[in-house]
Amino acid sequence: MTQSEVTGTLVFTVFTVMLSSFQFGYDIGVINAPQQIIITHYRSVLDVPLEERKVTTTYATNSIQELSTISSPRNPTSATSWPEEEEEEAMDSPGLIVMLWSLSVSMFAIGGMIASFFGGWLGDRLGRIKAMLVSNILSLSGACLMGFSKMGPSHILIISGRGISGLYCGLISGLVPMYIGEIAPTTLRGALGTLHQLAIVTGILVSQIIGLDFLLGNQELWHVLLGLSAVPALLQCLLLLFCPESPRYLYINLEEEEKAKKSLKRLRGAADISKDITEMRKEREEAAKEQKVSILQLFTNSNHRQPILVALMLHMAQQFSGINAIFYYSTSIFQTAGISQPVYATIGVGAVNTLFTVLSVFLVEKAGRRSLFLIGMSGMFFCTIFMSVGLVLLNKFPWMSYVSMLAIFLFVSFFEIGPGPIPWFMVAEFFSQGPRPAALAIAAFCNWSCNFVVALCFPYIENFCGPYVFFLFAGVVLGFTLFTFFKVPETKGKSFEEIAAEFRKKRGSAPEPKAAVEMKFLGGMETV
Repeated sequence: MTQSEVTGTLVFTVFTVMLSSFQFGYDIGVINAPQQIIITHYRSVLDVPLEERKVTTTYATNSIQELSTISSPRNPTSATSWPEEEEEEAMDSPGLIVMLWSLSVSMFAIGGMIASFFGGWLGDRLGRIKAMLVSNILSLSGACLMGFSKMGPSHILIISGRGISGLYCGLISGLVPMYIGEIAPTTLRGALGTLHQLAIVTGILVSQIIGLDFLLGNQELWHVLLGLSAVPALLQCLLLLFCPESPRYLYINLEEEEKAKKSLKRLRGAADISKDITEMRKEREEAAKEQKVSILQLFTNSNHRQPILVALMLHMAQQFSGINAIFYYSTSIFQTAGISQPVYATIGVGAVNTLFTVLSVFLVEKAGRRSLFLIGMSGMFFCTIFMSVGLVLLNKFPWMSYVSMLAIFLFVSFFEIGPGPIPWFMVAEFFSQGPRPAALAIAAFCNWSCNFVVALCFPYIENFCGPYVFFLFAGVVLGFTLFTFFKVPETKGKSFEEIAAEFRKKRGSAPEPKAAVEMKFLGGMETV
């Protein structure tokens, strides 16, 4: 890697784009800290009767520690006890506040699922920069609704604001990896691709910290906490005006070679751009031969079917690994260990989350995508085993709670080394310009959908399985690890044609007489 590859313009542009990912993470974590305060406010606004409040209390006590997950009441036997008749009356109540809180949390994921289909389309329609500018209108709208929620019908404003913020995050979950992949130098593409995940976990950590009671997570300022995402949105709107458009979008989509060269010179500085232009010219020639591919064609065309199935499996592995369930269960484990302020332990998990995402930035170009994914999944498998053993033996050996605590921190560490960041940018490496927008859209939708399913189902699975619940996740993680070992090719340092040949090799097909497409911008021919 040469020094000239890292220019001031590149650093400025990447920082600006990462503000979107930061907002994504902030929106994921922000609503958790003021949860009980908001629920109390809902009760006050709606004048909820006593028995309804009891249901809400049970629900709030057992809620998750991650915004992206959706809570539901646990087994009532584990909740605060009251007379049997009152308990039955409470459990039979309509659960209005429970429903409103569930919507306040889950509307974010629903908005993300809907919008994830349109990120690639919007980027092709308006260009990458203008698409992110337009998307910020949604971010600002959602932040304003939540920021002013204390002054109006809070439940309506928060639910609406969460849904609109989810729409924004669904769009940028496709736009950010696409843009970063198109502006990054060859040898930095993998490292810069992991910054999307790093910014997300940083946003989560910041929301956890400023959501502490003595900062903004209190009765007076909780609405300010919810609306604070407007600040990075406004900052990004200003900074995007000074960012160059994607050279690949200009050259391949708009066929404006001079503008593409100008954009490349801004990004590369004094470095020679002839190699980039040659690669884009070859890609444009190939893109002219292959029309835009629809989502349906991804599954019906034999050349695209295996790559898209592998891409979807990677995103399913990320979500079905149980990462959100770990966050869900961590608070009760910290409480069992005797920690009087489990919120600080949760912040500790967020800090570990961020630290190991930083580590993956430096490892991804040295160790390779597939290798890191396998290392991460293997480590998570053993962590779920130790987690499960600790929970099962907790009653016999109280010190087992510390085993489970350690397993939580290691699980999060292994997740961020590979399964966390890698699926987001590997999808772009699997596909050429024609099928890439559709592939990114369906992959983002798959990720959001799996997140929603895990969030919705985990409390019920936990009630059914009890302390054995993470043995189930261990089996799932093992299955995805084996799939990765046998079916996922390494993309580091390979052109698109080489990656396509790897897929043909894995499915036992003969090479097809097709012009080579030197997609070196996807993987890099050199090492960092």
